[in-house]
Amino acid sequence: MLISAGLWALAGYEFTSGGTGKAPTSWPAESRIQRVNGEATLVMAVHPKCPCSRASIGELAIAMTRMQGRVKAHVLFYKPAGYAEDWVKTDLWGDAAAIPGVSVEEDEEGVEAERFGARVSGDVLLYDTSGKLRFHGGITASRGHAGENRGRQAVVAIASGEKTDRAETPAFGCMLHGAKTPTSSTATGMKQ
Repeated sequence: MLISAGLWALAGYEFTSGGTGKAPTSWPAESRIQRVNGEATLVMAVHPKCPCSRASIGELAIAMTRMQGRVKAHVLFYKPAGYAEDWVKTDLWGDAAAIPGVSVEEDEEGVEAERFGARVSGDVLLYDTSGKLRFHGGITASRGHAGENRGRQAVVAIASGEKTDRAETPAFGCMLHGAKTPTSSTATGMKQ
C-alpha cells in the first residue's frame, strides 16, 4: 500500500505542470533580445539546475532540426544576481549551445523570462515573422520526459505554416525563481 501511494505521488508530480504566466501577445518592445522582422523567433526559459530541463533541451534540438532554419531560437538561462558564470554554465548550457540556430544567453534575475511571462524552466514562446505570439507552453509531455508530444508538434507545425489546434500547452519544469537563494536540484523540484 505504501509503495502504491509513493508511485501515485510521483506520477502526480510528473504530470503536474509548473503553469505558464501571461505571455505578451506581441513581442515585448523592452526585450534586449533582438528580433529580426520577417523571422520567426522562439524563446525558451531554462533554470540551469533543473533536472526536468534536460528533456526540454532535447525536444528543442529535435524541433530545430525539423524547422530547418525557419526559426531563430534564444535559450535564456536564469542566473541570480551575484552568482558566478559557472553556476549558470552547466552541461545544459552546453547542450543548448550545440543546437544549430540557437543562441544561449544568461538571464540575470530572470528579467527577460519575466518580460515573456515565462515562469518555469522549459517554458517556450514562439513568435511569428511579424512578432505575434503563436505558441506558449512546454514541449515535453511531462516532467523530464522526452518523446513525441503536442507542444513540440505544435511548434513545428506553426513554424512550417501548417494549421494546429494547439496554441498553448502545459509547461513541466522547475520554477525559474522564487526563493532568495539558489538551492541544488532535487527530485521534488527547485525553489530557485
